[in-house]
Amino acid sequence: MTNLETYNRLFIRALRVKEEDLPGLKYRGTNSWDSLGHMDLISDLEETFDIHISTSDVMAFSSYEKGKEVLAKYGVVI
Repeated sequence: MTNLETYNRLFIRALRVKEEDLPGLKYRGTNSWDSLGHMDLISDLEETFDIHISTSDVMAFSSYEKGKEVLAKYGVVI
C-alpha cells in the first residue's frame, strides 16, 4: 500500500467520508471533521507513520492537501 493510499484510508476511517470527497476537504468542512475528529485523525497519522506532529503543525493541518505538506516535514511523502 502506498503512503497516499494509507493517508486516504486514515481520512476515510477517522472522518467517515468517501474517497471522492477528499480533494478540497477542509477542517470543519464536514460534520465529522470537528475538533474530536481532528485529534483522532492526527493520532492515527502519528501512529501509522511513526511520527510526532508538533502542536503548531496540528493547528496548521487545515485541509486534506495541507496535511500532505505537514507530513512532508516529517519525512512522510504522500
